[in-house]
Amino acid sequence: MEVTSFCGSSRAASFVYTYPSKTNSRKQSLDLRSMAVASTKKVNSTVFPLGEKGPRSSISLSTSPPIKLLTRVEQLKLLSKAEKAGLLSAAEKAGLSLSSIEKLGLLSKAEELGILSAATDPGTPGALLSLSLGLLLLGPSCVYLVPEESVWEIALQAAVALVSVVGGSAAFAASNLVSNLQRSN
Repeated sequence: MEVTSFCGSSRAASFVYTYPSKTNSRKQSLDLRSMAVASTKKVNSTVFPLGEKGPRSSISLSTSPPIKLLTRVEQLKLLSKAEKAGLLSAAEKAGLSLSSIEKLGLLSKAEELGILSAATDPGTPGALLSLSLGLLLLGPSCVYLVPEESVWEIALQAAVALVSVVGGSAAFAASNLVSNLQRSN
């Protein structure tokens, strides 16, 4: 048994010990990401969290199931709600149909930019929420800090306030939507 790593933060710390594999004489290592212990292989390990009485043993430390977006979209009946709200009709009147999306290659471009894969990332709702709070604080801060001595300063206040309110609200709604899509029932 050997100490593989030590993880610590202001709240907790843990030591991670690994055992040699029984089928192989080589030692297997753990993959550590952002203060969370995650394993891509099955490894016999013991974790000693500070503040708890004794070790926790685990065969596999990866516990999150894969996120199935289309299944969640169907469960939440999002397309039916969008149709009832008139969003699909408005998009079709604006020239945005499924065939035009396919012709423009918007879905493949969204995947290249990482937008679709971000919907399955567990950190996305928190990042969007942080962004929304930052934007919603930026507007009042700008109005308070920028003086009102000239027309361009007032225009700057109005523009920043408008962008922060619209962007913060959109980021908050996106955070809520992605969080609901990732929630398992």
